[in-house]
Amino acid sequence: MSTVLLEVCVDDAEGLAAAVAGGADRIELCSALALGGLTPSRGLMARAAAAPVPAYAMIRPRGGGFVYGDADLAVMSDDIAAARDVGLAGVVLGASRPDGRLDTAVLARLSQEAGPLGRTLHRAVDLSPDLSEAVDSAVALGFERILTSGGQRTAVEGIDALEAMVARAAGRISIMPGAGIRVDTLARLLPRLAVTEIHASCALPVGGDPRLAAFGFEMAGARRTGRAAVGALKGALLALRPR
Repeated sequence: MSTVLLEVCVDDAEGLAAAVAGGADRIELCSALALGGLTPSRGLMARAAAAPVPAYAMIRPRGGGFVYGDADLAVMSDDIAAARDVGLAGVVLGASRPDGRLDTAVLARLSQEAGPLGRTLHRAVDLSPDLSEAVDSAVALGFERILTSGGQRTAVEGIDALEAMVARAAGRISIMPGAGIRVDTLARLLPRLAVTEIHASCALPVGGDPRLAAFGFEMAGARRTGRAAVGALKGALLALRPR
């Protein structure tokens, strides 16, 4: 198999630097990874745009579900414009209907606003009751890839669905497994899945300040992308390449 690309999600400048130094091939840029990732600040976007690897900004205006109203969409439009203006390579989008299916009308609108930017469909897709339909919709909308855990909490748990999604995609779109991917789980996913890229946080626990947590300024159990963790996962992927 050819080398599998490593995308690393980060939510601050320190994590961005660690991901690049560790060998990440692409960055998913967020804030608030503890909530699954929200839109990063314009300042962080600008910093990532200067990095030596491409960065895609998460466009998610709030925590919770992915059913968006007009006010949400107005914010998302401005955030897409910010990502484009600072020179990022792409954006990460997702939107659902109340029944969990992809909201193709909203995604078409956001995609049009993204213009020439690359586009990843994020894990809102994992709420879909029909992942095959979701793959077809993403292809029709022109997305480059789908970030997914196969409708389960982790990619390992969703491996059967991921395999079916790869077959459904049939080379029309990249299926990028994410959630719970580490060196110790990689062998359970590859080479069973014929994928060309994976997504991971490579996050390690960081020592927190109990006083900050008590005031609500910091979440208990904080984690941050670690250079060594990125390097270890990148090394494991390189080891899969045929000699």
